[in-house]
Amino acid sequence: MAAAPEQPLAPAQRRATLSSLAVAALLVALKLGVGIATASLALISAGIESSGDVLAALITFFAVRLGGRPADRGHPYGHRRAENLGALGESAILLAGAAVVAVGAITHLVQSHAPPAIHWFQFAVIGVAIVLDLARAGGSLAVARRHSSPALRANAIHFAADMAGSLAVLGGLLAVDAGWRQGDAIAALLVAIVIVLAASRLIAINANVLMDRTPSAARAAAEVAIEALGEDIELDRLRLRESAGRYFADVVVSVPAGRPVVEGHRSADLVEQAVRDALPGTDVVVHVEPRALGLDLRDRVLAIAMSEPLVREAHDITIFEHDAAAGAGPPAARGGPRASVSLHLKFPADLDLASAHEVAERVEQAILARPDVSDVQTHLEPLEQRVETRSPNLASDRDVALAVRGIVHEHTGTEPQRLRLLSTEAGRVLFLTLVVDPTESLTAAHDLAGRLEDALRERIDGLADVVVHTEP
Repeated sequence: MAAAPEQPLAPAQRRATLSSLAVAALLVALKLGVGIATASLALISAGIESSGDVLAALITFFAVRLGGRPADRGHPYGHRRAENLGALGESAILLAGAAVVAVGAITHLVQSHAPPAIHWFQFAVIGVAIVLDLARAGGSLAVARRHSSPALRANAIHFAADMAGSLAVLGGLLAVDAGWRQGDAIAALLVAIVIVLAASRLIAINANVLMDRTPSAARAAAEVAIEALGEDIELDRLRLRESAGRYFADVVVSVPAGRPVVEGHRSADLVEQAVRDALPGTDVVVHVEPRALGLDLRDRVLAIAMSEPLVREAHDITIFEHDAAAGAGPPAARGGPRASVSLHLKFPADLDLASAHEVAERVEQAILARPDVSDVQTHLEPLEQRVETRSPNLASDRDVALAVRGIVHEHTGTEPQRLRLLSTEAGRVLFLTLVVDPTESLTAAHDLAGRLEDALRERIDGLADVVVHTEP
């Protein structure tokens, strides 16, 4: 894949970086010029520190420009970490400037150099520097927050350090003017300390990002969002990595075993949206697994059966609980509550019996491997094929429908809500919908449907199947 073309900077980012470059150049000229003219080490040190701003602004400009390029095959997570690298470059420049300033200040203190002459324009330069640093620090921070730009945030910290250094220079000049000879050198040393503190903070922030350290607050926000989705979705693993203010999340969740694929996909969508709501702009990848812990025996049996690709359906799972001392199995295995399991497995209709039996054997052995199961019986069925219907015999169907309504009224005291007959080669198929008291249990409703099915099959000839639906 060819590299994607560079994306132009946003107007706000371009203005922020170019204005930083212009202001940095102006401050270097003012501080160095006045500092050299008046022999003020503090001003010269501040000028040296500001000269690093020019290079830092250039680094920021190109780092933001490169970081705006979209992801490609070689950089699947994008290029935004170029901004973190740029911020580390600024940190190196800050530390180098601090070293130069500190050496000069210590030399002046040890050799007891004469203090600089004090003039009004020195204070004027410092005042201009403080105002400009305050304006560009605030502007860079605002744009950095709007565009999640570490490079511009580094610029803001850099300018804040410049302002703190300018305040230290101002204090040193005032101290010299008050008669303290070492005030200028002390101020220069304070400038160096401020620069080191600012650089250390930048290094810590951006090195953690490049080392893929997950911010604890971001991780906590994502975990809370996923947990809020309910007990059906359990978080197994969450990995977060940050790239220039944007997060990439790898999430593994587990859902109840046997849940259809479409429901598992829906769960993944819910997790993705929850993480994006907690951490806007996050790129989320979700992997869904069947839950392995906290399942009852029925869910585990279903999970084992559906893990076989050829098993299309597993139903009528029945758990027979009994005392193992009186049940099947070797004597050594007896001594506690055990269970016998029966289930129906459906396979493709064209599958041969030998292959279906082989799969069923694997399912049985996997279920028997559980310590609480003593016996397993499977029933093999073909998956139903489409059934062709025939043209109905309307007169005959009317007679059958009348008979059905009478039988339903006998058992329920009411008419069926819906009745439909389909004619097939095997006979009629009856679809029946009954209204049942909503306070009835599901078991009672199922028993009613079963009794009604038996009565209909017994009293009406030619019914191939009866499907009874109950609803409140």
